[in-house]
Amino acid sequence: MKQIVNLRINGAEHETAVHTHHTLLEVLRAEFKLFGAREGCGIGMCGACTVLLDGKPTSSCLLLAALAEGKEILTIEGLAEHGKLHPIQEAFIHHNAFQCAYCTPGFILSTKSLLEENPAPTAEQIRAYLAGNLCRCGSYVKIQEAVLDAAARVRAHDGNLPTQK
Repeated sequence: MKQIVNLRINGAEHETAVHTHHTLLEVLRAEFKLFGAREGCGIGMCGACTVLLDGKPTSSCLLLAALAEGKEILTIEGLAEHGKLHPIQEAFIHHNAFQCAYCTPGFILSTKSLLEENPAPTAEQIRAYLAGNLCRCGSYVKIQEAVLDAAARVRAHDGNLPTQK
């Protein structure tokens, strides 16, 4: 059975018919050709399918698409603005915080949420917050360095320079 839903994806409204049993991940990839969210484990444990739903990291492989109606959905494709990478994306590139990059969109979106909650996290706070994101290549040290740098870049970009908590 299909249901008509209005989804707000990366700032744009979309009315679409979705199968009631399809996940947000399936709809983002099949209907909207947004391939940044990826299926890794299929059970919400790896973070590869992470999107931000009303600003919070969400496993899109677990959420039925119809339940995302009325929520703001941000995918990695919507993070850059006016053709310019977000400071978090710049930090990940600067630190080579990826190898295969399969997990990178999920890490970047989770980092965005972390920095909105805590603009100056410690290394320990970063590890705790990103614990739901797995990197099979083992790039955790570089990811942590990138997140620390991203925090500084975001604070400088926003003109908000708090000290570490």
